[in-house]
Amino acid sequence: MARFDLSDEEWAAIRPHLPKQGRGPQRKDDRTVLNGIFYVLRTGSPWRDLPERYGPRTTVYNRYVRWGERGIWQGIFDVLATECEDALIFIDSSIVKAHRAAAGSKGGSWRKVLDAHAAVAAARFTSP
Repeated sequence: MARFDLSDEEWAAIRPHLPKQGRGPQRKDDRTVLNGIFYVLRTGSPWRDLPERYGPRTTVYNRYVRWGERGIWQGIFDVLATECEDALIFIDSSIVKAHRAAAGSKGGSWRKVLDAHAAVAAARFTSP
């Protein structure tokens, strides 16, 4: 088990809240993909530098984005936050990184930062 991988206890808490397998091909192991997502989020490394043990980076990235669009992440966070008093402390302080403008650097108002984040989130990096 790698440093950023889910423990058995963490996996047991998250697994029941994941979406069920739909029609189509069998999807890659959810635990492996989640470990890959958490690796990128915790280390701040680019998706292209994802270690091979987590599977294809496109699979990991696509699962992260699609589950975000479908509200899966929000649902998981909401459930975990209600089940554990310390969950909000973990989510709020351990994995959130602030942009340097958030610290009040020159020209860094919150509105500009939020607008920049919204513009990046709306950008498409692949051809439709």
